[in-house]
Amino acid sequence: MSKKQKLELTWIGKDEQAVLEPRILIEDPEKSYGDPHSENMLIHGDNLLALKALEQKFAGKVKCIYIDPPYNTGSAFEHYDDGVEHSLWLSLMRDRLVLLRNLLSDDGSLWITIDDNECHYLKVLCDEIFGRNNFVANVMWEKKFSPQNDAKWLSLNHDHILLFSKNKEIWRPSLLARSQKQEKNFKNPDNDLRGMWSSADYTCAKSKDERPNLYYPILNPNTGKEVWPKPIRVWAFDKNSHERNVADNLLWWGKDGRNPVPRLKKFADRVREGTVPTTVWRHEDVGNNQTAKREVISFNKTDPFATPKPESLIQRVLEISTNPGDWVLDSFLGSGTTAAVAHKMGRKWIGIELGDHCDTHCVPRLQKVCDGTDQGGISKAVDWKGGGGFKYYDLAPSLLKQDAHGNFIISEEYNADMLAAAMAKQEGFTYRPDAECYWKQGFSTEQDFVFTTTNHVTHAMLDLIAEEMAEGEHLLICCKKYSAGCETRHPNIQVKKIPAMLMGRCEFGKEDYSLNIVNLTDEAAAPEFVPEGPGDRGQKSEDGRQKSGKQRQHGNKNPNQQELF
Repeated sequence: MSKKQKLELTWIGKDEQAVLEPRILIEDPEKSYGDPHSENMLIHGDNLLALKALEQKFAGKVKCIYIDPPYNTGSAFEHYDDGVEHSLWLSLMRDRLVLLRNLLSDDGSLWITIDDNECHYLKVLCDEIFGRNNFVANVMWEKKFSPQNDAKWLSLNHDHILLFSKNKEIWRPSLLARSQKQEKNFKNPDNDLRGMWSSADYTCAKSKDERPNLYYPILNPNTGKEVWPKPIRVWAFDKNSHERNVADNLLWWGKDGRNPVPRLKKFADRVREGTVPTTVWRHEDVGNNQTAKREVISFNKTDPFATPKPESLIQRVLEISTNPGDWVLDSFLGSGTTAAVAHKMGRKWIGIELGDHCDTHCVPRLQKVCDGTDQGGISKAVDWKGGGGFKYYDLAPSLLKQDAHGNFIISEEYNADMLAAAMAKQEGFTYRPDAECYWKQGFSTEQDFVFTTTNHVTHAMLDLIAEEMAEGEHLLICCKKYSAGCETRHPNIQVKKIPAMLMGRCEFGKEDYSLNIVNLTDEAAAPEFVPEGPGDRGQKSEDGRQKSGKQRQHGNKNPNQQELF
């Protein structure tokens, strides 16, 4: 194979990629909670469309993305029915991973919890999207600590956490704080005036043939005898470095001074302030499945989430990958664990969830976090007392819909403000209406503006706007109709007609990019898919969470809605 050839994972339907509509998000103040100035975001809606909605504002700004996607095991849970055909699962993940990568900062990282069913395919898929050179590690999380005696083959006691960086050349993990057990390793048995110390191996795993300069005798000053390393494990220092260690009194030969080989003293105030993260995470350090279940039961005893992750596991991820104030995102939010942990640790967060338990599980949990009444999980470890808040957003419906004749028209659910925000996003402008100038609804540069109106645009209207425009300014006007000749009347004013200007750009009218996941291991038990309508009990979302029987009605349903973007 030539160096230019590229290995790629292929599957049925890989080339079928939807061109997503960039939707706006609509705040629902009745469900927002706590500090009104909070930037934290809880988004209810299809997670693929929601990620697309975030792309314009958050591209390159998210420091850490943690996701716990459906494992595709074929095992059904009440909230998380995650059996899906392999090719569909790969398409589900590919489309979302592409957007997630766009949202990551250059020094950001992606963490994905997964099990053996799809882990290795997912690794190759991420290699393709992030670049194989940006793979950092495959962390083993001990989710169970006792053997599963009814296992048919081996007892599966761990999950994988795949870690990819946006750019491995600049991404670096933070050190983990030393545990109490590690702190106890620092002692001072020889009453060294420099203080507490621990000891490290004085040899390294090299043979004398590999490193002959590290194979030499050293003197034990307590016995007067020469000591040689083993031929297959030589000293960790050359002669010059060893002599400096001796001069600095850094060798420890044991309490009686007669150990076969010395150890190197490392003083607590000189070693790195923490430990390098490892790829094996034991349950006693980061929790396990039972830990997680106990945590979620405290929020919802009657209907606990079936497949949660422990807060201490997410804490470990965020300790390694973020600092206070950084953005953290979870697009498969589930019961809200990632958002809860990020909040308690002083990170800004974005959580996306389609299922009804966005309201029944996530909202009440995060309210308790803000109130400080949630004292479970990591609360005591981080001394969490409450504070902050979050804003609740609905994903707007599609901007265009088909009428009875199959023609695309603007959805009646869009009021004037929503239409202006949607058109600004469609055209790549930041929506921020000027308080004094009505036609400056959004901008892309200091001199480039957009204006959307439902009024008929006339020559007189254009002339008035042109008189107000400063030299060098440019304006795009989006409207339903305009008089002939308006499009060429002023060189610095461009006029386009809605919806014609949007045709062919993206897929309008599609509200759900989930895969209607069912348990494919038992086809007889799989429910027949029926399009949603009155009385429909609803289908599972793309991440397995249950949607409501009747889709949430978006749009201008709340006169108090405050924020659009």
